[in-house]
Formats: sequence, C-alpha cells, structure tokens
Amino acid sequence: MLLRKALLAIVALVALAACTPAPRRVDTPFVSPSNAPVDAGEVVVGVDSIAGGYNPHNFADQSAITTGLSQMLLPSVFRPGPDGTPQLDRNLMVSAAVTKAKPYTVTYQIRADASWSDAAPVAAEDFVYLREQLTSQPGVVDSAGYRLITDINARDAGRTVEVVFSKPYPGWRSLFTNLLPAHLLKDAPGGWSGALQNNFPATAGPYTVKTLDDDRGEVVLERNDRYWEDPATLDRIVLRRADEAALVEALDQGHDQLALVDTDSVGATRIGDLAPAVTSSTVARPQVTTVYLRPVRQLADLPVRQAVMAMLDRTKLITVGTGNGPAAQLRADAQVLAPSMPGYASTMPSDIVYNPVAADPLLTGAGYTRTSAGWTRDGRPLELVIGAATEQPADVRIANDIQGQLAAGGVSATVAELPGAELYQRLYATSGSNVVDIAVTSRATGGDPATMLASDYGCVTGSAGLVPANPLGYCDGGLQPTLDAALTGSLSVTDALTAVEPALWRAAVALPLYQEADVLAVRDEVTGVTDGAGFAGPFAGAAFWNRSAR
Repeated sequence: MLLRKALLAIVALVALAACTPAPRRVDTPFVSPSNAPVDAGEVVVGVDSIAGGYNPHNFADQSAITTGLSQMLLPSVFRPGPDGTPQLDRNLMVSAAVTKAKPYTVTYQIRADASWSDAAPVAAEDFVYLREQLTSQPGVVDSAGYRLITDINARDAGRTVEVVFSKPYPGWRSLFTNLLPAHLLKDAPGGWSGALQNNFPATAGPYTVKTLDDDRGEVVLERNDRYWEDPATLDRIVLRRADEAALVEALDQGHDQLALVDTDSVGATRIGDLAPAVTSSTVARPQVTTVYLRPVRQLADLPVRQAVMAMLDRTKLITVGTGNGPAAQLRADAQVLAPSMPGYASTMPSDIVYNPVAADPLLTGAGYTRTSAGWTRDGRPLELVIGAATEQPADVRIANDIQGQLAAGGVSATVAELPGAELYQRLYATSGSNVVDIAVTSRATGGDPATMLASDYGCVTGSAGLVPANPLGYCDGGLQPTLDAALTGSLSVTDALTAVEPALWRAAVALPLYQEADVLAVRDEVTGVTDGAGFAGPFAGAAFWNRSAR
C-alpha cells in the first residue's frame, strides 16, 4: 500500500510539472562558473542595446551598435587615419585617385582577393548599388556627394571602377564607406528597406556573424575564414545586452571584459568606481541629438517656429536627454560641426535662449490669439505632433518634456512614439494625418563638412524648381549657391559656414542639443582597445584586440 501511494505521488508530481508553464525568459547576462577556464580567444562586450536595423546609411538605424558592426563586417574604401582624416584602406583597395579633371573622374582599384563571405568578389556593382540607393531612397545619410555622380564604369571584371562627377568634388574620399553586397540585395524581397534589418546577408571584414538574436540580446561574431588579410587575433567577439546594474556586475566579476554603454552620471560613476581593474573613457558618437521644427503646416510660418523655439528650455532638454552623463559635456552649439570635430566653435546667437515671453508677440504677430484653451488662428488651434523613435529612450524623454514646455506656453502638442523607420517615413510627409511637426532625432555628423551641410540643409532641382533634399523639409534658394560652392570646392567650408550658420539659426528649423557619447570600459586583461580614430569607435580596431589567459 505504501509503495502504491508513493508511485501515485510521483505520477502526480510529473503531471503537475508537465502542466506548469515554462518560466518567462529574463534578459540577464550569462554568468560562467567561477572555476571555468578562461577562453583567451573570446571577448564579451556588455552593451545596453542591440536593436536593429543595422544599415549604416539609414538615419533611422544610427547607433553605436550599427557603427561598431559596420566597422567589423563591412568594407570601406577610406577609413579614418590616426588624425581622423580619411586614409585609403589598403586591406580593400590598391589605389584611389582623381584621374581626370574634365569630366571630374575618380578611379578606384579594388584588390583582386577582396571578397564577400559567400565568396562573391567585392566589385563595381557594389559601388553602383550604393550610389543608386543613396540617390533614390528617403532617410539616407550624406547623399549630396552621390548626387554629383553621373556615371560609374567598370573594367577588369569589376575590380577597376571609374566614377564620373558632374562637378569637382573635393570630398570624394567620404564616398563608398560601408559597401553592401549588391549581388544579394539588389533583387532581394523588401529591397533596401529590408537590407540589414535583422542581420547581415554577407560580410567582408575580419569577422562574420554567427548569431544575431535580439530576443536573447546577443550577437556572436566569429573570425572570418574567408578574410583575405591577416586574420583577427580573437576567435570571437560576443555583444551581450544587459541592464545597467547587471552590466556593472558583469564587468566587476570579469564575466564581461568590455562595455560600451550610453549612461547617465550615476552609471558613469558606478563604472568609474571599478578602477583600477577597469579603465573607462568617453567615446563621442558621430550623431548630434537635435530638435527639428519642420517648416510644414502651422510651422511653415517663420514667426511661429521662432515662437515655439523661444518656449524651449534647451538646458533642461539637454539634462533630460543626457542625465548629466558624458554627453552633457558635449553641448552642440553649432548647426553643422559637432563638438568633437576639428574646427568646431559655437555659432549660436546670444538670443537663442529660453525666452518664453518673446513667444507671445511672435504668435500674435502671426495672427494667433491666446484663449483659455490655448493659441488659435481663424478658429483653428495651434496643435503640433512631436515625433520620437521608440528605440531611442532619450529622444522619447526629450519629446515628452517638449510637450510639457509647450503646454506651459499655451501650445497643444501630442507625442508620437514611433519605430525609427516609420518616424523617418513620416518626416517626408507635408500634409495629412501622418505629418510630424517636431522631431527629436539624431543628425549624422563626423563626415565631410561640405557634404554634411548640403545633405542636411540643401535643395535639389525638381519639376517645380528647388525642393528640399532632406527629411527636415527645409530648402532656402538664397543659401543654395553657397552650399553648392562649398560642395564643389569653389568656396572654403570655413567661409560657407560663416555665411550659412547665422541664417540657419534665424530659420528656427533645428535646435541642436548635444553630441551623443558612450562610456567605454575595459578590463585590464584586454589590450589593444582604443577609442578609435575620428568617429570610427572602438570596434574599428577589434581585429587587434587581445585577451590574456588569467
């Protein structure tokens, strides 16, 4: 009888276990046993996000992870040298030079052994594909230089590439970075919009992707056996997502050997307290968090934009976005150059400050009347939509704070928290229910200044004359000759910025806040890690990282 009862109890326990739902997965870093042998061929990097997409040419995909993965996985004609200026990447190229003045022609010679991870050669079709996409797709970064290209010719089975320009282009060395595998993408379902959304279809760098799992919060990179140059030192690099507390603990215990994290003052202090076993530094990103006031709908009137900008407490927005972390020291007081770029200087006029009292006469002069319900004109209330990307928590915080500041000034606003790709699609809408009036987002920076200026604020010639060539929706025909002259080298960038910066501030279309930055933390058993030249970031030297077996 006792045996029977015991058997029945066991059966009941098994049945109960079968009916009990599996525990929900919690996103925490993997912790290896303390007595496990050290794998000197692996380095684990703690990060706060691995969210896709990973297309470095899309505004919506700009992030530290996108920059890092691009450096390790994608080929570029030029990369930042020790002083930050572009240097030919001889791992990919034999040569690149201007070979003809009229028409302005640059000839590129690709190494015969350079290939994608599926054995397809890196070739002229990759140049053609990138140029076609960057001149036809919305929401792309630094497209102005590509718009000057009139033809691309291939010789020597695609290894020699002749690029013909309509005008001289001194910034040509900024082109053809982060080439993409045209043979896989040009006819792929989803095309450009799906390119690198969740993975890399092929790579051509020292590492390749073994797994990229957003659900688990992990990216595993392994040495690329098809890489034609000297192999990477490490066997693998693992990017592992964790919250701040878990990340600091993993660094302290040695389960993570590196970390690259966007954090506030508290987080930066906690990482700093891990010294001397862990050293830390600030790494500036090639992005500036910016509030865009798009000149559409009710903001098409300059006095209305100026009034809205007067209501914004810029210092508070910087604090809200950075949490007084490292980025707070990189206040962006210029429209084009970022704080860590050579030649940067503040161009912000003294009257661009928090001045809500100035908003009332501006709105009144624009025909608005203040009522108990807010500002109205012709019976229509002043109502704005503020857009921010869901993947960017700092941008969402800033957007919510803007909403509160505008409400205090009598302006009604709603916050549209959208996926990054959708946000940038909406930035090209000028009417209808999908319009975003104010956008909190990142402006790509760190490239050729003349190209940045023309890409971010320039016009192109359309059927109805000059039209905006940027998601901001801004186009000033009076400034365009200056932008064109800087782009083609007939006017120095310094002189162009001197003329253009005051006009951009007066236009009240962009309020730069701060250059984004991360804390780079490195345990002392890892060597070869640097902040990266220019804006390349620490992953640019990942092929040379080394870990001691202790």
